[in-house]
Formats: sequence, structure tokens, C-alpha cells
Amino acid sequence: MRVLVTGHHGYIGSVLAPLLAEAGHDVVGLDLDLYAGCDFGSELADVPSLRLDVRETPPEALTGFDAVVHLAALSNDPLGDLNEDWTYDVNRDGTLALARAAREAGVRRFVFASSCSMYGASGTDEALDESAPFNPLTAYAASKVDAEAGLWELGDEDFAPTSMRNATVYGVSPRLRLDIVLNNLAAWAHTTGSIRLLSDGSAWRPLVHVRDVAAAARAILEAPEELVRCEAVNVGSARQNYRIRELAEVLGAETGCEIEVATGAETDPRSYRVDFSKLERLFPDLELAWDAERGARELIGAYRDVGLTLEQFEGRSFVRLRQLRHLLDAGLLDDSLRWTGRKDPIVALRPD
Repeated sequence: MRVLVTGHHGYIGSVLAPLLAEAGHDVVGLDLDLYAGCDFGSELADVPSLRLDVRETPPEALTGFDAVVHLAALSNDPLGDLNEDWTYDVNRDGTLALARAAREAGVRRFVFASSCSMYGASGTDEALDESAPFNPLTAYAASKVDAEAGLWELGDEDFAPTSMRNATVYGVSPRLRLDIVLNNLAAWAHTTGSIRLLSDGSAWRPLVHVRDVAAAARAILEAPEELVRCEAVNVGSARQNYRIRELAEVLGAETGCEIEVATGAETDPRSYRVDFSKLERLFPDLELAWDAERGARELIGAYRDVGLTLEQFEGRSFVRLRQLRHLLDAGLLDDSLRWTGRKDPIVALRPD
């Protein structure tokens, strides 16, 4: 299968693209290279690439592909807080523009990386399946809700969109992120000797390892079209519904570090447990191999091996908001998050 992976130089994409290539697929990446030089421990896999903006990718660029796996996005809540219009422009409008172009080009499969954050403040400890009502609390979550609705309108017998509602991802990647919960808590422990909670830790959050997300994406790509056409699937496992405090305790057991709760910490309103039985039913042979305990060991070991410092933790290379602020302040991006062309971005983006 010839597959285009958008965001293949990102946190998930830098794991997924080589996995699909190793499985025998003909993989091409598409990425704006906003995080060039922000590498962690290993080089990116050598995958043929297009440097295009998903908002402006023409149908002719997609001709000949059997499938698109669409990961490219502004990918967390703080970015939405900075300017929510950017989040809707890229995550909602960009997704639907890309999907329309893919459909026009004759691409049959479109796998969309969505998020369990769509469920938002669930108001219950019950696990939510794909039929649960949405209650998005952020522009990021709302953009995923809107994009998914638009994809279902495009779906027909010749175009099969599927939405992967991923749990909160964790784990080591060549394009590491330290602005997601388990990776972040592990970095606090490694660089400061304590585990810092900014909330009271009572909120529920489902987790999934980045390699398990990649495995699920492969399973969806290789499934019969009729099985996944216009289907949303929660991606994660029941055993990985954790309270944030439980994640801190997992890391405490792994590192021996004390847990520190920030002064004035309150309950995080983003709290939801998720039901993953549909994923298990559709893909009984898919094994999600990771849990938080194993992930904590992997993260701490990788931070030690690479020598992650507090300066790096507090820097821009592994925190998406800080990197984009740098690009904007340096005049490399304009106020629509498009390259200004003032410098070669691949050179200018290298960390100081």
C-alpha cells in the first residue's frame, strides 16, 4: 500500500512512518519541519518527504496514494490558549481541506489522528465508549470534534475515513515531547529529583504508548475498508485509565522521588475514563504491549542515556508551545503560522 503520513517528523509520526515502511508499505511523509533539529537521542528514519502545508496540499500531490494517515496538527491545549484561531485553522480546516484533496485524488483511505480529549469533563467515573457525548473544554479538543464531523460527511463507498481517538500518548520518540503528562512527570523526576503535580492529581486520564498508537494505525490501514469506513475508535487499553496521582506514584516507585503538589493546586476539569472494547472487538489480534510502569522505566532510562538536563527540560526543543513562540519571535513564521521565507528553516531551526 502506498501511504502518505502527514506530520511524519513529529512525535507519533517519527515512530509510525518507519514502522509502516518496515511492514512493507511504500511510505512518503509530509511535514512543515517546524521541529527540525529538535531531536532526542536518535536520528529520524530516512523516509521520502514532501514539505507542504496540509492547509494547501493540492490533489495532484496526493495522486497515486492508497491511504493518508493524518497526524499533522497543533497538538496540545496551551497552543490553543495562545491563539485558538490557529488551532481551528490547522486542525479542523486543514484536516478537511486535506481530506477533500485526497478524495478528489482518488485516495481511498483516510486515517485521522483524533483524541479522547473530545470527551472533556465527563462528570462520571464510568468508562466512555465511542457513543458518549462530547464535552470538549479546549480549542484543541473542539477542533477534533469538528474535524471528525466533517470527515463523516465526506465518507462514501470510494472514500473511507476512520478516526483514531487516541488516549494521551507517552513514551520515547525521536521527536520527544515533554508537554504530555507521563513524559513530563518523568522529566521532573529525572532533572529535579522530585515529581511535581500542578493539579491535585484526582483527574482521570487514559494513556497509550506511542508505539501502540503506531501499531493501531497499521491495523486500521490493513483492515478491510468496510470494517473501518466512517468509524471512530478509541485507541488505548482499559488497564491504562489512570488518575494523575497514580502516574506520579508509578514514577515515585521507579525513581524513589517524592511527590510535590504545587501550592494552590486545584482539580483539573479535564477528567475522563475511556472504554476501549471496540478496538479489542475490531482487532482481536492487536496487542497493546505497554503500560505506565513499563513506560516509566523506558522514559527514565532514556533520559539517563541521553543525559537530559534541567536546561533542556525548560528549553524549547521538546515543548511545542516554546518552539512555536521561538519561530514567531525570530520572524520565521508569520501570524498564520506559515514560513516567511526569510531564512532556510532547516538551518535556522537548529537549537542554540
